[in-house]
This record gives sequence, structure tokens and C-alpha cells, in this order.
Amino acid sequence: MSETGGVREVKSAARTMEVLELLAARGDRPARLQELADELSVPRSSMYALLQTLIARGWVRTDVTGSLYGIGIRALLTGTSYLDSDPRVRAVRPYLDEASDALGETIHMGRLDGHDVAYLATRESHEYLRTISRVGRRLPAHVGALGKALLAERPDEELPEGPYEAATANTHTSRESLAADLAGVRERGYSVDREEGVPGIIGFGFALRYDSPARDAISCSVPVARLTPEREERIVAVMREIRTKLETTVPAGGGAVHWR
Repeated sequence: MSETGGVREVKSAARTMEVLELLAARGDRPARLQELADELSVPRSSMYALLQTLIARGWVRTDVTGSLYGIGIRALLTGTSYLDSDPRVRAVRPYLDEASDALGETIHMGRLDGHDVAYLATRESHEYLRTISRVGRRLPAHVGALGKALLAERPDEELPEGPYEAATANTHTSRESLAADLAGVRERGYSVDREEGVPGIIGFGFALRYDSPARDAISCSVPVARLTPEREERIVAVMREIRTKLETTVPAGGGAVHWR
């Protein structure tokens, strides 16, 4: 049994978290009982009992037949509480508004979580409406501007061996290719995602160095059709200014409580 900080892991709690994380990762694809049992190598009867407990408490939901399972509303309420209580997110939001007003493009804030970036705040482009918010969603760090900005703050030795999953034909799928890109990020001071995460979208990412190494980053995403050399120069200038304001305004440690 694994240990954390010298304390034995509670197997039932770990299994509960594994179920919730698995269901969350599936998004709009509900799972069947046998799928969950097989994925986590848990006896079917034990998985069923655990799911019933989570359903009763609102962490998991099921369909009218009782055969399909998905993440429940309690997960949303807990996630919202995280965003509301995080001092960094509260501090960054007004600056996202400022960047959005200045550029009229989509602005994101994300945080590195393992090998992924979790989206914590978004201001949508003035030019179009996105029907699904990215807040609360995750993206592999090697794919987009936010993740590459944060990976560049760390030594290349920490990069996974690969090969990496490809989101588009432009995604870096090898460690060598990603490392070469990150060298350019360090040299220029920001990352560029040229249709590596979403076809037709270019992103510019800026690590926020109020932590060392940085855990948070902001980015600006713009459709290829609207991006001219002059527009790119304007986006970089505005986002650099916003980053400077944040790094000189947000307190080190994130406020009264320094969360790990």
C-alpha cells in the first residue's frame, strides 16, 4: 500500500477518487458498471456498492435504467468552491477582463496539474460565442500555449519520455520536438501554439512567475484568419503588460494560506 508523507493511503478513499476522476475524464460519455470495474480492476459487486453510495450523495448520477453512470452535481459544487476560494484566481480575473477589453479575443487562465493544464478562468472572444466553457476542463500540457509556457519554466529532464498524444497534425508528439519548441519559449519569453491544440486557432501563453517555478499562466487565443503580423505584435505587447501587472500585484504564496 502506498504512503503519502509517511501516512498510509486509505484504500477506500483512493478508490472513490479514482472512480470520480475516471467519470470526470469521460466527459459526456457515461460509463457502464462493467467498464468501471474493468478499468479500475475492482470486483463488480464492490464497484456497484461504491457507485450506489456516491449516487445517494450526489457525486455520481445514473440514467433511468440504472445502467449508465456519470459525474454528479456535487462535483460541480466542489469545483466552484475551489475557484471561489482560490486567491490567485480572484486576483487574476480583473486582469483577464482588461486583456479581453483591450484585445477582444479569448483569454484563459490555467494551472499546471501533473502533466495537464486545468482551465480556471476564461473570457470569451467578442467576435463569437463559445457554447461550452473551458473552465474546469483539462488539456495535456504539451498541446497548448498555457501548458508550453509552464513547461518552459522547468528543466527538460522533467518532460515525459513520449510519444505524446496528438490533438492535431501540428501537435508535438516527441520529447525532442517539444524540447526544441520550449527552448524558443525561454528565448522569447512566451509560448506560441500554432494550431497544435485546435485547428484554426493560434495561442500565445505567458507564465505567471509569482511562484517559482510558475504554476499558473495566461493565454490569448485568436483564429488564424484574424491574425496578421501587426495583430500578433499587439497581442504579445498587451499580454506582456498584463503579466507584468499580475507579477507585481499578486502576493507570493497566494495570500494568507499558501496552498500546495
